[in-house]
Amino acid sequence: MSALTVVLALFAALSNAAASVLQRRAAAQDEDRAGARHTVVRSLLRLVRDRYWVGGALLLALTTVLQGAALAVGSLAVVQPLMASELLFTLMVGSLVFHRRPDPRTWLAFVALAVGLALFLGAAAPSAGHDTADSGRWGWAGLALFVVVTALASVGSLVRGAPRAALFGSASAVAFGGTAALLKEVTGRLPQGVGAVLAQWPVYATGVVGVISFLLLQSALRAGTLAASQPALTLGDALTSVALGWALFGEEIALGVRVLPELVGVALIGLGSVGLARAPSVHGAWDTAPAARDGPGPGRRGQERRGQGRRGQGRRET
Repeated sequence: MSALTVVLALFAALSNAAASVLQRRAAAQDEDRAGARHTVVRSLLRLVRDRYWVGGALLLALTTVLQGAALAVGSLAVVQPLMASELLFTLMVGSLVFHRRPDPRTWLAFVALAVGLALFLGAAAPSAGHDTADSGRWGWAGLALFVVVTALASVGSLVRGAPRAALFGSASAVAFGGTAALLKEVTGRLPQGVGAVLAQWPVYATGVVGVISFLLLQSALRAGTLAASQPALTLGDALTSVALGWALFGEEIALGVRVLPELVGVALIGLGSVGLARAPSVHGAWDTAPAARDGPGPGRRGQERRGQGRRGQGRRET
């Protein structure tokens, strides 16, 4: 694990967390104005004019560049554990953007999830593996990703609230894990030359899967709070990446004496998940639009009073 890999992965985690917070801010504000019944596509047509959403989109692009650079110098299963710090970055950036701190139980749950995931993947210490995968393995991997993402998104469309956000977050996570694996495949083929890479399928598959991941993320951010969607997004992305690293690139997980810290990491993930399910922030309003969270402001109340006065005057005149 080189210092460059660590720095790039941590900056990618910070950028991704900030992107989620800004786009959640825009989605919550849009939902407050237009209601939750609008489709993702119609919402995007409005959100492209929102400065928070545009800032989040730019940070997502920066995340892709940073993550690609980290994957170029490090293995898939080394970069993804470092990306678990995104959970903590989400709370810190969210506290600044929404001007409100989440409750202590949410902090403890996020810390347990981040530490547990990092401990599990760090103890597993997957080997570096190959730079590229055998082409025959991509067909089976793509089919598995399609089935899992479709199942999660289908079930998510049947529920509402926090479960919907968690399921769409999980679907987005699996798709982003596939995007990271494809991105590693592209970087692994770069020694062949840019022209050769552009003539092959992985670079275009990366773009398609990336767009699908992005749309699923927007659905998750509209469905519920960051406390519901972000853990599923981060955990699912990391675990999917480890599975794809083993299946595609031969990144083997260490066992033996390392099983004990791996089990401790799994236990922390379980405790964090249970604590998060009971945390007020999952069903609360710490990351919603200020108008929806705090009620009508002075300007809106003044407008309402003036409107009521005009209606009263009209009744007196009649």
